Amino acid sequence: MADKKNMILVIPAYEPDEKMIELLQRIHLGTSMQMIVVDDGSDPSYRGLFKEAEKYAFVITHPSNRGKGSALKTAFSYIQKTYEEATVVTADSDGQHKAEDILAVAQKNQNNPDTLTLGSRKFVGDVPLKSRLGNGITSKIFEWSSGTKIRDTQTGLRAFDMKQLPFMLSIPGNRYEYEMNMLLYWAKEKKRIDEEPIETIYLDKNTRSHFHPLKDSYHIYKEIIKFSFSSFIGFLVDFMLYSVLIILTKGLSVSWSIGVSNVTARIVSAMVNYYINRKYVFKDEGRVVRTAAQYAVLAAVILVLNTLLLSLLVTTWIPNRFAAKIIVELILFIFSCFVQKKIIFKNKMVQEKG
Repeated sequence: MADKKNMILVIPAYEPDEKMIELLQRIHLGTSMQMIVVDDGSDPSYRGLFKEAEKYAFVITHPSNRGKGSALKTAFSYIQKTYEEATVVTADSDGQHKAEDILAVAQKNQNNPDTLTLGSRKFVGDVPLKSRLGNGITSKIFEWSSGTKIRDTQTGLRAFDMKQLPFMLSIPGNRYEYEMNMLLYWAKEKKRIDEEPIETIYLDKNTRSHFHPLKDSYHIYKEIIKFSFSSFIGFLVDFMLYSVLIILTKGLSVSWSIGVSNVTARIVSAMVNYYINRKYVFKDEGRVVRTAAQYAVLAAVILVLNTLLLSLLVTTWIPNRFAAKIIVELILFIFSCFVQKKIIFKNKMVQEKG
């Protein structure tokens, strides 16, 4: 491997094995890359291994396990206080990243310092089914929620210029969700994300991973889950009120019955949905007048589209007014989610930390 200066490799580690030492040795022998290892509260029995790591890297120790995101932020804070300029690279401690790939990702980022460079696996060959499916599903959900297409959202091999450290430190999350939040915030701020193909390596079918499928997946998908749940509550209010009013106005013409029922139900459900999203989903306590005005415009647009589409479906392809209502709501849910996330409740990033 070629010699490259001004590169800092960060490895968050929780109870790693000898594969981490082997990686440090390869990096040490093949490059001049400086290395930082964060011991994230490993059991005392691992002290000997981290003592060995000190031969090649600067080791920072958390007294207790705080999570991968917290370990990365600890290293980022240290780099911010210690160095003036560098390319920062993050990699996992479990041997899934080759030294050659780490260097390739770092070099690509140095050529494009305004980007976040991901070491993206191709997921071909002997890849555990849960890993193949998990990454595929997560990539699709990420693309749907952010509008940015990424092949490998779960890679721990990433590189960025040191000038992005204040931004990185402002991103929320202390455990595995931090890496997903990193991608979401880069996409949200319209920052460029590049991908560098790397080899797909799964040792022992990834059995040593400390990722907890249920707990950590919840944190990763929490933002999408919260928005979907609030929208579901709004849908229930809307659909129940719509159904009651359809029954009460059955003596009117089809157009009047649908119009009165749908408009009334949409107004009430929009008020409920706005309150839940502002208070609990996006937690936007300020700017009430502005967000309320923007949401009112969105609700009016959706109301018009909802009524027109509903009337069109009932009078053409789907005469069942209840089934047509569900289909229209599903279509407009995606539209509403995008507008609220990208425009109405788009929070500005936390100011740079001193």
